[in-house]
Amino acid sequence: MCRVLKVPKSTYYQSFHKKPNVYEVENKKITQRICVIHKESDGRYGAPKIHAQLLKEGVKVSIKRVQRLMKKAGIRSNITKKYRPTPTQKPVEERENVLEQDFQTTTIHEKWVADITYIHTIHDGWCYLASVLDLHSKKIVGYKFGRKMTVDLVVEALDHAVQAQKPAPGLIIHTDLGTPYTSETFQEKLKKHEMIPSFSRKGCPYDNACIESFHATLKKEEVYRTRYENYETARVALFKYIEGWYNRKHIHSAIGFLTPEECESMCRAAS
Repeated sequence: MCRVLKVPKSTYYQSFHKKPNVYEVENKKITQRICVIHKESDGRYGAPKIHAQLLKEGVKVSIKRVQRLMKKAGIRSNITKKYRPTPTQKPVEERENVLEQDFQTTTIHEKWVADITYIHTIHDGWCYLASVLDLHSKKIVGYKFGRKMTVDLVVEALDHAVQAQKPAPGLIIHTDLGTPYTSETFQEKLKKHEMIPSFSRKGCPYDNACIESFHATLKKEEVYRTRYENYETARVALFKYIEGWYNRKHIHSAIGFLTPEECESMCRAAS
């Protein structure tokens, strides 16, 4: 064959012992780390967040290179988008919008946002998650999961946040115009904690976009990837997602690719 191709025998045999170049070796190491990060995120991270995590670890690599290596290795984010049912619209009374879509903050406990979302279970039907998010740290500071959408559900979520965070008076808490949040019971609770109520305008989800974004992320990364047998299995899964993943491991580009827990800790240390 060497005679036919006019290739020296030495060249032919050397081809079997060719060593990979430095770039190929580096790509292999980066790909291995990409696989680990992707697995640790339970398949939730795509190229942007994997790239950010690599940079945090001191790996100097471009986003395009990460995308190329992920594509070659067949790695991709496996989040899922699905339809979310919405409640029947009823006449509502407009209330003061103190926040006015100003989501900027300088530290924690300045502005909180709250909302309720639906979680479906096979045997117990629709259940409901009430969440409270700190706009500065992006941390879920309080939440409550229940079988019914009641005033008690949102009050307990707020109590959870207050007990854990102990905010100073004057904090703004923004919600939609849903009955649980406009109820006298919830408003009295805000007065007790010396909080300032703020409400979205009717039919304007952008006024509460940050908590809507969290619930959308929760659905894509957790809820739509499984089927919950009942209320209890859903409750445990949501606890693991919020406490074990979102607050402590989920990095956010809006806070410099820190986790909510890291951001909160930095603010506490600086105060």
